[in-house]
Amino acid sequence: MATFVLIPGMCHGGWCFDELTGGLRDHGHRVHPLTLTGLGERAHLLRGGVNLDTHIQDVAGVLAAEDIRDAVLVGHSYGGMVITGVADRMPDRVTALVYVDAVVPGNGDSCWSLVSDRERQWYADVEETGHATRPLPFFDARATPHPIASLLQPLRLTGDPAQVRRRVYAYAAGWDGESPFTPVYRRLREDPSWTTHALDGGHNLMRDAPQDLLKILLDAVEPHAHPSSATAVIP
Repeated sequence: MATFVLIPGMCHGGWCFDELTGGLRDHGHRVHPLTLTGLGERAHLLRGGVNLDTHIQDVAGVLAAEDIRDAVLVGHSYGGMVITGVADRMPDRVTALVYVDAVVPGNGDSCWSLVSDRERQWYADVEETGHATRPLPFFDARATPHPIASLLQPLRLTGDPAQVRRRVYAYAAGWDGESPFTPVYRRLREDPSWTTHALDGGHNLMRDAPQDLLKILLDAVEPHAHPSSATAVIP
């Protein structure tokens, strides 16, 4: 039995992992789908001081409070910033990192610095309070504004991200237009220390390719029992 901690992307809450959570639990694993401070059911906590450090502490606090010592951290999109920071601060409690069409930051990177101009244009659409970026119109009705400070704050790492040996990247090959994550996927698929997958779905792989994504997560903890077969050839 493994323990999965699921971190959503911008504007989303733990609800976006509902189907994935059920599938992992059906296989006997513990699952913690988290909603970060200032979002979803925690939107009432949104304020100017909510930043990337806040979100890293959200997850670190769960690992400590639940005494989780074998965490498989799964981060979608912006969530890649968060799981990288948590693994840096608590490497002894993390056994694997799974990036789901996500940013993969190094020391000094911010979400803002890692995406394309199209995404930065969206980030700059800040609501009247000045604290948060508005959800895009096609998002789920449950989506809430995302703390802008968390997108601008650089990540500070104190160790080597490679200290977590099991690192997996699931790339969404079906974006409508150019994906900001294509360069990340191309780089990591040439790195033997990473396991990479390309799935036939849009950025929201939890919605577009839930069974394929489930196989990838199961393979992260049971590599010979659940081979992932859904891939696409990306030039």
